Formats: sequence, C-alpha cells, structure tokens
Amino acid sequence: MDGQPAQDPATAARREVGLLLRRLTVELDAVSSRFALAHGLNRTDVRALVAVMDAARRGEALSAGGLGAAVDLRSASVTALVDRLERVGHLRRVRDPGDRRRVTLEMSESATAAGAEHFGGLARDLVEAMRDYSDDEIAVVARFLTDMTEVAARHARAAE
Repeated sequence: MDGQPAQDPATAARREVGLLLRRLTVELDAVSSRFALAHGLNRTDVRALVAVMDAARRGEALSAGGLGAAVDLRSASVTALVDRLERVGHLRRVRDPGDRRRVTLEMSESATAAGAEHFGGLARDLVEAMRDYSDDEIAVVARFLTDMTEVAARHARAAE
C-alpha cells in the first residue's frame, strides 16, 4: 500500500497526535520568528527572554547560570547573550537585595510591552479556543503538554 507498516488504531491515533504537535510547534515557531525579526533578535535571544519571563511568572529570580541551563548555553555564550540583550534594552541585570553579590536578570518594561503587543492576540485567541473545554479536559491537556514538553526538552538536550 503506502510502504508503512500496519498500525493498530491506538498507535495510529497517538502518531497522529504527534504529527499535530509538530504542526503546532511549526506554527508557534513562525509567530516567534516574526517577533524575533521585528525586534532584531535571533532564536536563542527569544528563548532567553521566554526563560526570564517564565521564571518571573513563577516568582523565581533567574541568574545568568540559570539562564544558561534554560537555553543550554555555556558560561561565555551566556555572558555574550545577556550583554547583547542588555545592550538593546530587553534585559537588565539586577542585584539581589538579599545577597548583593548575586545578580539576577529581569526583562525590561519595553521588552515586556513588545511581547504583550506581539503575543497578546495569540494568547487571547488561545484562551478563547479553549472556552468550550471543561475544567477536567483542560487539566488533561495541561498534563499532556507538560509531559510532551519534558520529552521534547530531553531530546533537545540529548548528547550528540
């Protein structure tokens, strides 16, 4: 037939979900790429800003070392990344009030505003698209996406 081995329906359905995830990833990447292009950023710059923003959303301070771990960069590359994002006004280094030796990273107000302007419509539309899902369905989707993100992160950081 098409050269593919026969699959049971459950396996075929799971593979289809995997393909849908790939398609979603491609579309979300296109949105991020437009943001990067509009603001003179590269893919790693956007990943770094997302890591800083996510840490802030969780109420956590993010150091340069934590940023390096989040975007899988070595120390010298993280320094260059932070310097570049600070120079263009997207990030700032802030001394930890509890330990003045510790420096954490924060997004600038202008970067936050640019992100809200670019991604705000998408966020609103995503919430609207989920309106008809029950709380239980949203909980399953959240668990599913968390699990899939962990799998993808393991593959992204796998030894070559």
